[in-house]
Amino acid sequence: MHKVDMDLVEMTLDVMKYAIERISTTERKIGKPLKSEELKALVGETVTEEGIGGEVAFNLWKKHLSTANVPVDHPRNLAFVPAAPTRAAVMFDLVTSASSIHGAYWMEGAGGIFCENEAMKWIVSLTGMPEGAFGVFTSGGTAANLSAIVTARENWRSINAAHKREKGLIITSIGAHSSIKAMAKVADIDVLLVDTEDRLEGAALKDTINSLTPDERERLFAVVATGGTTNAGIIDDLEGISAICNTENLWLHVDAAYGGGALAADSVRHLFNGIENADSITIDPHKWMFSPYDCGAVLYRDPELAKNAHSQQGSYLDIFKDEGAHGFNPTDYQIQLTRRVRGLPLWFSLAMHGTDRYKVAVERGLELAQIAGRLITEHPNLELVREPSLSCVLYRRKGWEPQDYTHWTYENHEKGFALVTPTKWKSGTTYETVSRFCFINPDTTEQDIVDILKTME
Repeated sequence: MHKVDMDLVEMTLDVMKYAIERISTTERKIGKPLKSEELKALVGETVTEEGIGGEVAFNLWKKHLSTANVPVDHPRNLAFVPAAPTRAAVMFDLVTSASSIHGAYWMEGAGGIFCENEAMKWIVSLTGMPEGAFGVFTSGGTAANLSAIVTARENWRSINAAHKREKGLIITSIGAHSSIKAMAKVADIDVLLVDTEDRLEGAALKDTINSLTPDERERLFAVVATGGTTNAGIIDDLEGISAICNTENLWLHVDAAYGGGALAADSVRHLFNGIENADSITIDPHKWMFSPYDCGAVLYRDPELAKNAHSQQGSYLDIFKDEGAHGFNPTDYQIQLTRRVRGLPLWFSLAMHGTDRYKVAVERGLELAQIAGRLITEHPNLELVREPSLSCVLYRRKGWEPQDYTHWTYENHEKGFALVTPTKWKSGTTYETVSRFCFINPDTTEQDIVDILKTME
C-alpha cells in the first residue's frame, strides 16, 4: 500500500475517533466565538501551496477551531431554535457524505431517495393531508418557503394569463418568520402584514382581505399562516384561515418549520387542526425532528403543481426523464437542482428508534417549557410575558432594561455556561425586550433551567 494511502487510512481513523467521542460525550463546553484575527493568530496560514498536512490541520481544528463554535445540541443552548440530532442521525450523516449520492434524480440516487421518501411518508401522515400529498427535503425553511410560494405564484399565473404581467401579493402576520419577507424579495412579490405578533385569527384575515383595493385583491394569491412562530411558539387559527382561503380561492401555505415537529405530540396535535387543508407546508426536521443540519422539508397537497413550477429542462438532463430512469425526482418539486440526500439521516434514525420514541422526545420539549413556566412564576424577580406555547417561553426580569439582558447573555456565554438570548415582544404598540427559552433537546434538565434562572437574581 502506498504511503499516501496509509496516511489516508490513519486520518480516517482519527476522524472516526473524533466523531465517536463527539457523539458519546455527555458533558462538554458550550463554546464561544473568537474574532477572525484571534483565530488567525492561533492557527496561522492553513491553505498553502504545499499544504500543512492532514494531521496538523486536524489538530488545529480540535484544539482551536472547534471550540470557537456553539454546538446547537448543547442542553443549555436554549437560544433561537436549537437542534438536537440523534446520535443515530449524526452517525448516518457520515454515511450520507461518504456515499457521494447526488439526490436530484432517481436514476442516480434511487436507494437514497427511496429512504428519504419513507421518512417523508411519516411526516406527511402527521399533517393529515389527503392521499396524494407528498413532499421533498430541502436545505431549510427558507428554501422550503420559497419553493412553496413560487409554486403558488406559478399556479396563480397559469389560471389567468393576465397575472403574468402583475406583481403578486401575499398576506401574513408580523409574527411570521423573517424568511417569508426574504423569499418574497426573491420571488418579486409584495407582502401585506397583519399587525399582530400573537395568534392570527380568521376574522383578522377576513378584515384584511375586505380592506384591500380592487387592484390588491386581484393580485392576492396566497396566505402564509404559521404553525408555531419562531419567537413565541404561537399557532395561528389554521381552521379559520383555511376556511377563508377556500372561500376566497387563495393558496394556503403553513410555515411550520419550527412547530411542525409538535405534530407528533398527542398532547398538542389538536392545536394544529386545519393544517390538513393547506396547499403547502414547511417543516424543518433539523429543528424538532432531531435531524442534523441541513434538513428542511416542503409538502404539497398536489405535487404536480410543484412539478409544473420547478421541473428543469435541459438537453443533458433528458436522460433522467427517460423511460429507463422512471422514479421520483426530488429536484422537480423545489428550487434546487443539485442536492444531497439530506433526508437520509432522518430515515435511519426513524428506522432505528421508531416513531414512538420521537413522540416521547417531542413531548419532553413541551414538558420542559411548562416546567420553566412554573419556575418563572414562582421566582420573585421574574414573570412570564405570556403563557408558554409549544416549547417557547417568553419571560422578563423585573426592573431590567434592554442592555441588562444583553450583558447577561454575554456573561453566561463568556463563562461557557449557557446561551440564552433576548428577543422583542410587541405589546400593544410598543416592543419590549424580554428573555426567551426554546426547548428542543430532551437532554436538558430541570436543574439546567434552575441554574440559568439563578444567574438572573
